[in-house]
Amino acid sequence: MKSIKSLVLPVALIGVATWVGYSFYQANQPKPIRIQGQIDAQQYSVSSKVPGRIDQVFVRKGDQVSQGQLIFNLHSPEIEAKLEQAKAGEQAAGALAQEAEKGARTQQIQAAKDQWQKAKAASALMEKTYQRVNNLYNDGVVAEQKRDEAKTQWEAAKYTESAAYQMFQLAKEGARDETKLAAAQKARAAAGAVAEVEAYAEDTQIKSWFDGEVSQVLLHSGELAPQGFPVVTVTDMSDAWAVLNVREDLLKSFTKGAQFSAYLPALEQSVEFEVSHVSAMGDFATWRSTDATQGFDLRTFEVEARPVDQTLNLRVGMSLVVELQP
Repeated sequence: MKSIKSLVLPVALIGVATWVGYSFYQANQPKPIRIQGQIDAQQYSVSSKVPGRIDQVFVRKGDQVSQGQLIFNLHSPEIEAKLEQAKAGEQAAGALAQEAEKGARTQQIQAAKDQWQKAKAASALMEKTYQRVNNLYNDGVVAEQKRDEAKTQWEAAKYTESAAYQMFQLAKEGARDETKLAAAQKARAAAGAVAEVEAYAEDTQIKSWFDGEVSQVLLHSGELAPQGFPVVTVTDMSDAWAVLNVREDLLKSFTKGAQFSAYLPALEQSVEFEVSHVSAMGDFATWRSTDATQGFDLRTFEVEARPVDQTLNLRVGMSLVVELQP
């Protein structure tokens, strides 16, 4: 019995000494470095390029949307009025172009021809009158003044006939080529104005450009939406990545293309990531002082890494922890 008691005490002392030694050993071992980050994903803002009052929003937070799906629409009486104005201007410009292309109407051409014939008849009459007065002058019956007056009236009638003939030819030929071209270009410009306003009108029906999940609805029916204001935000969780803030003395573990394992508490599992982008953070608040013996500061870098397995059910804001062995 005494021999057993004499053995227990040394064994206990050895056990205590071993535990104390192991504790000291563990305390002096370098601890792993933990870096915490979070999951981010690509977000898209759905907005309108024209201002207006929101008529109806067709989605809610959490809805899955696909490309081309109607998200919201606007009510804009101003665009409707501008569209009516543009269409009226297009019709007017088109009518002028057709008028220039077709030329004068049949009645206008006939009226010009009648004026020419009238002037032609008057010129013929004045020629005969001059011939009679000239014969009388040769016979000494009338004065030279009378003959000169008759000759002047005949010459004036010829000029009137010539002018009437030119007006008749102008009516037959119609507008000049330059006038036709100008009228056609004005019609084209008016059509372009209509197309522009129609494009604005079409943009009152706002559709999604991407597939994803609605994460925010910032405006609702009846509210005014400024130009370019993000009314709905869509998040594409198929394009998700991890974001870590890493001191530059640890960047050797996060070179572009390097893979590392991170634990995600939300999934209760470790996930493999591959570094896709490394960039220095912008301000000096991310600098960290070292001790006086080293004599320099350490800067912080932002590291983006994408999951190797793209089928994981990641969500924006999930935390992740990376452990680096010293």
